[in-house]
Amino acid sequence: MIHPLSDCKNTRIPESTNIWQYCVVFPDCSIGENCNICSHCLIENDVKIGNNVTIKCGVQIWDGIELEDNVMVGSNVTFTNDLYPRSKNKDWKLLRTKVCKGATIGAGSTILPGLTIGENAFIAAGSVVTKDVPAGEMWMGCPARFYKKVER
Repeated sequence: MIHPLSDCKNTRIPESTNIWQYCVVFPDCSIGENCNICSHCLIENDVKIGNNVTIKCGVQIWDGIELEDNVMVGSNVTFTNDLYPRSKNKDWKLLRTKVCKGATIGAGSTILPGLTIGENAFIAAGSVVTKDVPAGEMWMGCPARFYKKVER
């Protein structure tokens, strides 16, 4: 289901995926089966979203971001893809970010570019992730640090 108030230019959205109102979806992104993309989201072209992914309200998924299967992205999570952003910078460098299978990113977190969040990792709400997060770990804080091991 693609809500009529969204601007979805991608013609390959699976029928099992929901895209809610006020979303902007670029034509060349890849979005898997059974995803739920809540209102006020933006998904650029060079983006890969796996199956069974939930993206809550107010999230922008910029070029270079990959979300593997069963990822949960909380409301107003901020992804970045440029470590040194400047207006009108023609020489900026795209840094790719990968969120691995089963990971959860809590609401209001910020994910710096070029990182990997490991399989089944858990980022607590409001965290600022500045380093790779290993699989099966919970990180929290600003900057985010290891808190404990987590089970799926």
